[in-house]
Amino acid sequence: MKVLGIDIGGSALKGAPVDTKTGRLLAPRMRIATPKPISPADMAEAIAEVVAHFKWRGPIGVGFPGVVEGSTIWTSANLHPKCRVTMINDAAAAGVAEMRFGAGRGFQGKTLLLTLGTGVGSSFAYQGVVVPMELGHFPWKHGKSAEKEVAASVRTEKDLSWEEWGGRLHDYIVVLEKLLWPELIIIGGGISAKHSKFFKYLKARARVVPAGFLNEAGISGAAMAAVPVK
Repeated sequence: MKVLGIDIGGSALKGAPVDTKTGRLLAPRMRIATPKPISPADMAEAIAEVVAHFKWRGPIGVGFPGVVEGSTIWTSANLHPKCRVTMINDAAAAGVAEMRFGAGRGFQGKTLLLTLGTGVGSSFAYQGVVVPMELGHFPWKHGKSAEKEVAASVRTEKDLSWEEWGGRLHDYIVVLEKLLWPELIIIGGGISAKHSKFFKYLKARARVVPAGFLNEAGISGAAMAAVPVK
């Protein structure tokens, strides 16, 4: 089945049609930079632009960076009433893609997925079942959200070396390991394409691997979420 997957991030919106039987993108993704903050109306226009770009008339799956419960987004919601849309947390969407067709495919143990970008997204899986989480907002040093220390954007904004930033990420992962005891940790987000620069600083107990879909996992997973598992 073909579904348009849309991944809403902290600084950009990305979308592409996806073959939900394989998780692969059927066309080069479209990326639209989004200002911060952006109104629901402007975000809806950006999504409409992606839909128009692909001349899409079918189902759509959207990964959203916030708490999603059923069909409710507790921060904002502005969906076109004439188009069938499935909503899922963006990191959970990435988790769906990775556990079904990516780095976690076939793995039945406990898996922690972290998406590192403007913020930190997270999800957890056991026996392939993905559960949304908000570990990026885990109160860490001085009570601040962990993503203020370890998001990929922080490395750029503070001009941190790969070693210094990788050390921060290591400390964060150590805390999460004590809480969740994952057996596999998948690192996604745009920075996962450069995993060779910082993985050597991550001395985790669990096996750490880059996302199989890299930064496209959110798009693929959002599309898959729109198709019921048979």
